[in-house]
Amino acid sequence: MNRFVKQFIIKDVELFKSQLLHWSQQFDIFCWLDSNNYNDSYSAYDTILAIGIKSFIKTNIDKGAFHLLEDFKKQHNDYLFGFLTYDLKNDVENLSSNNLDGLQFPSLYFFQPKKIIFIKKNTITFSYLYDLKTEIDADFKSIKNQIFNIEEKEISINEVEIKQRISKKAYLEKCEHLLQHIHRGDIYEINFCMEFFLEHTKINPFKIFKKLNDISSPPFASFFRHHNLYLCSASPERYIKKIGQKIISQPIKGTAKRGISTEQDAELIKILKENPKERSENIMIVDLVRNDLSKTAVKGSVKVEELCGIYTFRQVHQLISTISADIPLGTSAVSILKNTFPMGSMTGAPKISAMKIIEEVEETKRGLYSGSVGYFTPEGDFDFNVVIRSILHNATTQYTSFSVGSAITSLSNPEYEYDECLLKGKAMKQVLTER
Repeated sequence: MNRFVKQFIIKDVELFKSQLLHWSQQFDIFCWLDSNNYNDSYSAYDTILAIGIKSFIKTNIDKGAFHLLEDFKKQHNDYLFGFLTYDLKNDVENLSSNNLDGLQFPSLYFFQPKKIIFIKKNTITFSYLYDLKTEIDADFKSIKNQIFNIEEKEISINEVEIKQRISKKAYLEKCEHLLQHIHRGDIYEINFCMEFFLEHTKINPFKIFKKLNDISSPPFASFFRHHNLYLCSASPERYIKKIGQKIISQPIKGTAKRGISTEQDAELIKILKENPKERSENIMIVDLVRNDLSKTAVKGSVKVEELCGIYTFRQVHQLISTISADIPLGTSAVSILKNTFPMGSMTGAPKISAMKIIEEVEETKRGLYSGSVGYFTPEGDFDFNVVIRSILHNATTQYTSFSVGSAITSLSNPEYEYDECLLKGKAMKQVLTER
């Protein structure tokens, strides 16, 4: 697909980003990806906005979804932006998803954008379909002329009642049930999640995303609109990236709260780094990811580049590992996703057993939560995040949801796991309740 590319140099990049995000709100479908200037050796861009629909694929059926995506990608050798929901696990294995779905996102959605705007440092790159090249200068001027006040767009909420799908008592009981599975040898780690939700409440997704992103500044933030459906994500986690013949996965497992001082932060980091439970849950998922990557990798090429590295974010400290592999020439990008999906950090191990038990103990269909948002390039590369630390909203039904989870292992204390869930949900709760 021919694209016309034009670049501009900007002095105030942060102002331009704000203006660009505000300008994007006129579109019914858009994808905004933002690294928040995170220092990541694998990042290609700081920010990307994709808008306008040339073509798209959408399915509400899990089975056969990856095959449909493969066909769509072959037909359109161009940038494709979209999302994969967690429930595509049913296309990978003989599984099902029968729990409550309050959000009603499609199982899979990708679109070929007419217009893409990339930001890298102070360079703005417009990549438009060739027949739209004459619109670049007008769009650039329109973006630069954006004058906005978020408060003007705010929807007043008189009372916010965030409900908890699983009570604390039920959560602790379910954790004990999962520990029995672990002691019997059915699984040795499982990611157990619970939902918090709002009903019959109008929210302003633009304002919600801005607040969530501002207080978290995560490296894999995403704001996705699909008509009446919104994702506001402050994700710190990369699912998988492909650069040429190399694939990289960076699972997160192991969490500690931030301290109130530099000294306390340093002590909490030391405790996290040496915590046998947190390290073991990370290492178990690293083994699972190594196995997933090996399905398409050149034999002997899978390696752990970093094991249990400590990374600090606004809300928490995390243990992150980096696993990479080389893939043979001609390997299908979609097959790589299918062979590694869902990401191990959101399932547990063994993977299939963990996913079956997740369906039994959780009370909500995960949908886009613990799925992924990202993009393919015309060269066959891709980059996808993990949808966590995210607020999802259906504007038609006025249903808003965020879910949190933790890894249950033989060393887990149910009370501590519950507290970890509350810690992870703190930012989402804050932006939904503050005036």
